[in-house]
Order: sequence, then C-alpha cells, then structure tokens
Amino acid sequence: MSAGALNFVRRIPEGEDRERLTCADCGFVAYENPKIVTGSVVVQDGKVLLCRRAIEPRRGFWTIPAGYMELNETVEEAARREAREEACAEIAIEGILALYSIARIGQVQVLFRAHLAMPGFAAGPESLEVRLFDWDEIPWPDLAFPSVHWVLKAWRELGDRPLGAPVTNPPEDPRGTSRMREQGA
Repeated sequence: MSAGALNFVRRIPEGEDRERLTCADCGFVAYENPKIVTGSVVVQDGKVLLCRRAIEPRRGFWTIPAGYMELNETVEEAARREAREEACAEIAIEGILALYSIARIGQVQVLFRAHLAMPGFAAGPESLEVRLFDWDEIPWPDLAFPSVHWVLKAWRELGDRPLGAPVTNPPEDPRGTSRMREQGA
C-alpha cells in the first residue's frame, strides 16, 4: 500500500501513552521523532568561525556551521559536511562540546569543538558570508538561535582545556523552550 493511500488520524494506539498519527484502516503508526542537528564551534587562532545565513529560518543572522544529520552518516561526518556546505571549510573535530535538547522544535543538537584542518574558508550556498570573530566582535544580537549563544558561551568557558562531558541545556531553559527574544547575550 502506498503512503498516499493511508488514512491517518491522531489517536492513542493501544499500549501507547500519547496521540500518534495512526492509519485508521490498518493501524500503522507513523512515529514523529526529533531531528538530529549537528555542527561545530570551529576555532582558528582563538577566533570562532561564524556563517551569516542565506536561507530561512533566520536569514541574515549568524550561526555556527550546523544542520540536519542525513541518513547513512555519523554525527561527525554530518558536522564535517555542514562545515563544507556552509563555509567551504575542512575541519578537524576535537570532540563533543555540547548536547542540547530543544523540545520546542523537536531537535537534539550534538555540537563539537573543531578547528580548521586546512587553511581557507568561503561562503557556501547556504551562507551570505563567513568570517572569523574574536570574542569581543561576535555579533550577539544578530545570532540566529538560542543554542548558538549557549554553545559559544560553553566554548569560551572551556577555553583550550580538554573536553569532558558535554555541556547541556542551561538551567533556565532545561527543555529548550525559550525563543530567541527571551535569550540574553
């Protein structure tokens, strides 16, 4: 049976505790699960690489190179691919810096600390511009997402020390429900 022929309704299937998209004819459950986002705080000579978004959401705002993980790739492969796509950069991943749960939009974000593996970067098709920023130059009001604020602060607090357990959501937003305008720099 093709997916277009299924008659989906929202109901609580037997043995479940929440509403799910369920085929009214055959009982097939179409589970809706969070998306995995992966990316990196890429650092070179003490400066952080940021990309100004050329796509929605938040076109024109700055972010770290990051995006959705694809099937058949690891989180590390996805982070390297995103750096190539957004910043034309080859990166070397050092380890996981942060792991965020963003319940409001159904995302789990795995964010790495990395550095440029080869010199050079440029704006890819999803970026208007890409550049390295000193800490005091970061355009805090123009950062695209709350988690970009969080991970940059986590990177700054860690410095060059060895990575330990990844940081997680800040105590004031444990479920990732605050929107950008509710965040402080």
